[in-house]
Formats: sequence, structure tokens, C-alpha cells
Amino acid sequence: MKKVAIIMGSDSDLPVVQKGVEKLKEYGVPFEVHVFSAHRTPVEAKEFSSNARANGFGAIIAAAGMAAHLAGAIAANTTLPVIGIPVKSKNFDGMDALLSTVQMPTGIPVATVAVDGAANAALLAIEILAVTDTSLAEKLDSARADGAKKVLAKDAEISAMFNN
Repeated sequence: MKKVAIIMGSDSDLPVVQKGVEKLKEYGVPFEVHVFSAHRTPVEAKEFSSNARANGFGAIIAAAGMAAHLAGAIAANTTLPVIGIPVKSKNFDGMDALLSTVQMPTGIPVATVAVDGAANAALLAIEILAVTDTSLAEKLDSARADGAKKVLAKDAEISAMFNN
């Protein structure tokens, strides 16, 4: 099975990224977590992303706040799918990171999830890997079915309360 890389621009992003780590563990997907900055360690970020495919990765998640150029810097150096997590900061409530992550030039795509959306970033990476991994696809299908059952159980409960 291919690995997923999770790259943070700063260790202050770890509380956000942790939710993605938990999802990857839940699905049994191997991963690595690193701290590389698009601005402070550009050489290391480029080296990692340039070699990611050869090193067994199938997708890369990049989390950064503020200027949030990390996902774009990673995507510029690989053709693996890159999923950006804009991280909320105190200055612009995450809007700056969201716009920096989602506004990529043609030819260098970055999939972008919600501000602080690490769980969905991990799930998207798992879905990407599941294109060629039927066991992951089955786990995703099962999780979706479980989610639907929970909603329908709540519907029945609420309906019984209000619909005579």
C-alpha cells in the first residue's frame, strides 16, 4: 500500500493535523509526518516532494496557515495528488490560508479542504489510494453505510418525537 505524507509548515499546526493522523490510523494507511516550510526550508520541501513518488507515497497532505504557500510549493515539485489544509490563524481567521491554498495556477493543482479540515484531507487521500486498493474502498463504503445508519436512527428518533 502506498503511504500518505503529511507536511506541516510549522509544529504549531500539529493540533489540526492530528485529526488527519487519527483517520489514517483508523483506516490502516501508512504515513509519515514532517515539518517543512515553503519559506524557511524550501530546499528540504522541494527535495521531499520531488522524491515522494520514488519513496512510496501515493498522496501528500500539506497544512499551513497565514501565507500558506506550502501546498503549492509541494505541488510544484511532484505530480502526486496534493491536498491542502488551510490552517486558521488569529489574523484573518483562516481566510488568508484558504485563498493562498485554493488559488493555484493552471497546471499545478492542489485539492483544498475546509479550514482546519484535516480529517477530510485524510479521507480524500484514502479515497485516492482506494482507486487501486479494494480493501480501502471496502472500508470507505462500510464507513459511509455506518454514517447513513446513524443519521437514519436520529431521523427515526426525531420523527417519533414530533410526527404523531
